[in-house]
Amino acid sequence: MARQGHLIVDIGTGNARVGVVSTDGEILSIKRENVHYITDENYEESIYFEPDELWSQITRLSKEALQEAGDIDIRAITATSQREGIVVVDREGNSLLGMPNIDHRGRKWEKDLKDKDLVYELSGRYPTSLFSAFKLVGLRAVYPDQFAKVSCVMSISDWIQFKFSGVEAYEHSQASETLLYDVEAKKWSDVLLSLFDLSMSILPELKDSGSILGKILPAVAEQYGISKDAVVVVGGSDTQLAIRSMEPSPNDVVIVSGTTTPIIKIVSTFEKDPDQRTWTSRHIDKDNFILEANAGVTGLNYQRLKEIFYPNEGYDVIEKELAETTYFQCVASLGSLIADEEEPLVKGGFIFNAPVSHQLTRGSFVFSILWDIACSIYENYKFLCDVSSHNESYIWACGGGVQSRSLRQYLANLLGKSIRIRNTFRQASVLGGAFICNEALGIPNETPSVLEETFPREQEKFESLYQEWKKARKTFKHVS
Repeated sequence: MARQGHLIVDIGTGNARVGVVSTDGEILSIKRENVHYITDENYEESIYFEPDELWSQITRLSKEALQEAGDIDIRAITATSQREGIVVVDREGNSLLGMPNIDHRGRKWEKDLKDKDLVYELSGRYPTSLFSAFKLVGLRAVYPDQFAKVSCVMSISDWIQFKFSGVEAYEHSQASETLLYDVEAKKWSDVLLSLFDLSMSILPELKDSGSILGKILPAVAEQYGISKDAVVVVGGSDTQLAIRSMEPSPNDVVIVSGTTTPIIKIVSTFEKDPDQRTWTSRHIDKDNFILEANAGVTGLNYQRLKEIFYPNEGYDVIEKELAETTYFQCVASLGSLIADEEEPLVKGGFIFNAPVSHQLTRGSFVFSILWDIACSIYENYKFLCDVSSHNESYIWACGGGVQSRSLRQYLANLLGKSIRIRNTFRQASVLGGAFICNEALGIPNETPSVLEETFPREQEKFESLYQEWKKARKTFKHVS
């Protein structure tokens, strides 16, 4: 008899993943490929993707994952994706253009937005070209003919669900990233739409994560070899689904260490920062919010520099060499974000003593990369606590970055709290998708267990290294 399971599509900033997960939470297969981006030279900083190409990738990866999973009866399909990324569709349902979170085509028009304070009050985030509304503004300004064809805009995950079901929708955690959504009122905002001179007609109906969007389209079911009775479940943003798989309690803090690193706290009320340094979003449940500070591009830095220093070795080799590293006179600043800095760092690098010491190894450089990530998380955590106090003795962590025991130890040392990971931490967003599919179908979820807890040690030594990092960051702030 075939096992029952779900198909989960996860589109991150760097890669596309498709997972097949059994209803009891076992990952049966995961397939991945890099997402292909194209530079648009008509903007200062803009990249895009071809939606039809991404859908072809998803189809191919799904078929491979389903084949590897063996005899499986797919009960539900859902999607999760990078936040702020969008796809625009025309009246015939043709996918026109994909704009990822790292597309800044709207940056030139940031200065034209009036009443930024009101935007923060309603949307819960200070308005920048990171967010979806500015992508639409940039598209309208440079490609008015293409913009005129836009009938509907969806987050990437909602667009994937549209491709599976034929139903246009926008999930609340993803809508929080548009600058067009009133986070506290949990609805699209006429006021925000007016500020960006955008029409409500391009925004689809809002749907709750975990609700059933519809059945899989018969043609897609036949192409994938899936039962026509499989349902499409509304997913959500990758950060919120990753958090879901950790099963935190209200007021817990969770570090989601991926391409970027959100540091979030689950709160029951719409909390905002008077200094507008934090973001507030809807969680994927009906009532809670996510209060967030974000360390920006962190995991992507680590991945790219691993390819330079350890091109042919695995992360286990890195961890072994980090454990053997005793020379810490190398510090890095590589463009991570700090919530109170008005301008991001545009230059980065390593600082070490000259002349070059014989003690300097590639392990010293990797230490400095992970230390930069840990310090950036620590700085943002402090701002989060300024807005909403955190008294628990532990912090949850998930995502690929915290596979590094060294990073978990550095975080514990800086934060003065233990770092807990669950057995779901490696593929947190995929498993979060499986959890909500089970909930939609009334299938009980297995409770994830605590896999490991890392406690602070050698805090005085690491406090001095933290001060060195702060000096290095200050140095790179003044490099043009």
